Amino acid sequence: MVALRAYLCGMRKSTLIVAAALALPVAVQAQERTSLGTFKSWDAFQIGEGAKAQCFMASVPTNSTPESVNHGQVYATVAHKPGSKIKDEVNVVVGYPFKDGSDLSVTIGGTNLKMFTSGQEAWADSPKKDADLVAAMKRGSEMSIKGTSARGTNTAYNFSLFGFSAAYNAISKACKS
Repeated sequence: MVALRAYLCGMRKSTLIVAAALALPVAVQAQERTSLGTFKSWDAFQIGEGAKAQCFMASVPTNSTPESVNHGQVYATVAHKPGSKIKDEVNVVVGYPFKDGSDLSVTIGGTNLKMFTSGQEAWADSPKKDADLVAAMKRGSEMSIKGTSARGTNTAYNFSLFGFSAAYNAISKACKS
């Protein structure tokens, strides 16, 4: 049992590291990434220093449905990019293209929001919606998202929000905007 748990924890860690790397623009991926820590279900990272610093936190879902399909790598991120005056940028990435023109439904406690999709990613359509998502994530314990693939498959994911606030505090301290 201990060996299985260590294996699964190792898988989660490597998945988050890959997910965090994939979430970055190509120019940023070439820079060295510094871990800001693991905070229960969320990992936090910093890329670059000073005015060029960018900070990200990432998590993978606790479950994915339907179980019968290949979801690929799925993860959610929140980013601060002070040099670009970007704070609280929320992004969801899946391992398949979303249906053109579809929205991703996000539910956190009693908060329901939509994110627009483009290719394999989903984004809030304004900084205010990003801030609303982050505020709900800080208060909540679970984030549920639902989308539709380009093939018409309805998909759903649950993300634990345990550790979210601590990871958020870590990226906010490292990348003050």
